[in-house]
Amino acid sequence: MIAFISWRVLQAIPVLLAVVTATFFLVHAAPGGPFDSERQLSPQVEQQLKAHYHLDQPLSRQYVAYLGALLQGDLGPSFRYPGRRINDILLQGLPKTIELASYALLFALLCGIGAGLIAARRPNSAQDRITMAAAMIGICMPSFLLGPLLVLVFGIYLDWLPVTGWGQLPGDKILPTITLGAAYTAYIARLCRAGLLEVMNADFIRTARAKGISEQAVLRRHALRGALLPVAAFLGPAIAGLLSGSFIVETVFQIPGIGRFYIQGAFNRDYTLVMGMTIFFATLLVLLNLLADILSAWLDPRIRMEYRQ
Repeated sequence: MIAFISWRVLQAIPVLLAVVTATFFLVHAAPGGPFDSERQLSPQVEQQLKAHYHLDQPLSRQYVAYLGALLQGDLGPSFRYPGRRINDILLQGLPKTIELASYALLFALLCGIGAGLIAARRPNSAQDRITMAAAMIGICMPSFLLGPLLVLVFGIYLDWLPVTGWGQLPGDKILPTITLGAAYTAYIARLCRAGLLEVMNADFIRTARAKGISEQAVLRRHALRGALLPVAAFLGPAIAGLLSGSFIVETVFQIPGIGRFYIQGAFNRDYTLVMGMTIFFATLLVLLNLLADILSAWLDPRIRMEYRQ
């Protein structure tokens, strides 16, 4: 297991360096600048601002300086929020984003695994087709369409649930959670169904049945662990997708997470804010993929054996 983790960590380093490099030069190549606004600055003031943030230096020198600060954990100052660091902005909005993503992940796991098990128990039956059809609808329905639809039905027409805010009224977390977690519920349901169908045809399952073990015990003790392997491998990208995909949901339901800062940073050409957010999510994606691989290796010893040979 140590060799497996070490190899995956070594693979992550060049990936993160490539993300940092590409993000830095792409952001600086975008038209406009952080000090462009409706109110025109005098050339002297703009030059002083660029000198203060070292934007008057060659791009290569800026890149080296940014890498040096990044290695110390400093994402730099914000150009559009004077006196604030990107680290502080992340710490301010991240708890709400993580809370929303956690609720959505829990909703996706509970509903997705349950739906996958229901569909796999009777393959090609009516319950299988109906469950997978609902999963396909969840995959095809984007959050920017599902969110307003849920607001319209449950918030306006039925007046059952609040449609804005976070933690202020009872039930205000339900609609954002469903909106963000619906697509991942559908993916997990399909992965769980496919994994369970594959495991149920394995030799060790037939052996367990031949010993007279009940079908429920076979499913719970032997089949479920193997069926969850595809789900475990999907958890890393899913969590990163939930965190980064919360931008639209936060905008629709006016949740004070980091999504609004990211969007405002892109519109305002706030270089350090866009780079800091992008690097943060890229690092998060790599780490979560690593954790998902470790979980898969723990569930399936064959993966660990590949790195011992």
